[in-house]
Amino acid sequence: MRLFAPLFRKTRIPGHLWKGKKRRYAEVTNMHLAHLREQLEIEEKNMFYLRHAFLSPEQSFGHGRALGKNEENYVKTITKRNPYYDNVSIKSRLAHLRHGEKWD
Repeated sequence: MRLFAPLFRKTRIPGHLWKGKKRRYAEVTNMHLAHLREQLEIEEKNMFYLRHAFLSPEQSFGHGRALGKNEENYVKTITKRNPYYDNVSIKSRLAHLRHGEKWD
């Protein structure tokens, strides 16, 4: 009987091997599972720290004033350079457009 060809031929995937509807999937190994487990543990620790903050809202109220944050911000805003020039007006900006203005 001619069973050799159907039983022992390589099954080919149409198109690209790793893309599309009939793609070949990478096998999940123990290394993949360990990496996923590590990532989930890290995420769980982060969520724990976000849920249980170091300072309570009552404790954190006013701590910036005690550290002098308001004075630092005030000095920073006073010494910051002004992004606008004081001596520039619309008339001085558009003065070059008045060249040769004759209405007669």
